Amino acid sequence: MKIVVVGAGIFGITAALELRRRGHAVSLCDPGPLPHPHAESTDISKVVRMDYADELYMDWMEETFSSWLAWNARWGEELYHEVGFLVLARDEMSPGGFEHTCFTALQSRGHTVVRVDAAEIGRRFQPWSAGGYRDGYFNPRAGWAESGRVVARLVREARDGGVELREGTQVAALAEGEARIRGVVLSGGEVLSADAVLVAAGAWTPVLLPHLRDRLWATAQTVFHFRVAEPAAYQPPRFPVWAAGIGDDGWYGFPALADGTVKVANHGVGRPLHPDAERLVAAADEAHFRSFLQRALPALADAAVVASRLCLYSDSFDGDFLIDHDPERPGLVVACGGSGHGFKFAPALGATIADVVERRPNPRAPRFRWRAATDERAHRK
Repeated sequence: MKIVVVGAGIFGITAALELRRRGHAVSLCDPGPLPHPHAESTDISKVVRMDYADELYMDWMEETFSSWLAWNARWGEELYHEVGFLVLARDEMSPGGFEHTCFTALQSRGHTVVRVDAAEIGRRFQPWSAGGYRDGYFNPRAGWAESGRVVARLVREARDGGVELREGTQVAALAEGEARIRGVVLSGGEVLSADAVLVAAGAWTPVLLPHLRDRLWATAQTVFHFRVAEPAAYQPPRFPVWAAGIGDDGWYGFPALADGTVKVANHGVGRPLHPDAERLVAAADEAHFRSFLQRALPALADAAVVASRLCLYSDSFDGDFLIDHDPERPGLVVACGGSGHGFKFAPALGATIADVVERRPNPRAPRFRWRAATDERAHRK
């Protein structure tokens, strides 16, 4: 088949690679530059963890860790760093809460997760304010990936593997035939013909496909990079990847890089934003972050900001991915709805998307099927 993939974020690039490996002729269109600076997957880091209150995602990530390690081996450099995941709760973990659900599920599966109380948090994970968090656990099977560099590696593999990269190409519309989608129309008027079009445009998906606006939307989430003078104080083992009250407040962050950059982010409801709108981080955003740091990580509260950005999630209405054929538009397949938690599955995404494109059975495809929007708001993953 001749397949046009729209979007070279983590969904699109992994799908393009896998489809090409399966023998299809693949053209990948993206405005560029690649990695695209405004794509959700483009940053210095993304969390890689299996800590989910949802068995499907926990199962999938259990299987995916070995693929992350295989990527490290293949590339000859460590872009996935397995440094563990510290999950903190303000109060004692209790049944029904995100932290408790993850902890008990991981224990039941035989994972070596260690519960930590306030004293242990203060002793073992020293940057954290004494008494700020009373309970939690540490999971050593987790870490973070250098997300932007991972995408750059995959782009290189796609180019070397025979994917036609149309970098600098803007897709304006679908090319519609009498009975099916027959390709895409580029902004200059050129038509790229295809047997199937896979739209994996992240936050731009409902712009290109407005009939999906009732179930997909872009939300802005704020990220700050702070600079510390002594990076070792904010590196593993005392400062791994962390989530603090993630089920309530949505705070999470990463160890310091060698240059002292500490990334802190917030995973919440976010605010609607058109993906082409100017992305301005407000003064109130910085004040909000510093208020959290003053309470939880006081030594970071006055650290200099070296970068900030609005990360645009491609949110689905229920928090699950949308990977399926459009039932009313033969020839169109959609792969999107990362909802802020898709990148960690990068080594497994391509195969799942390719199975859907080829209509092969896949154990997870029913969860990501085409579905109508409801009044439910996306729940945290």
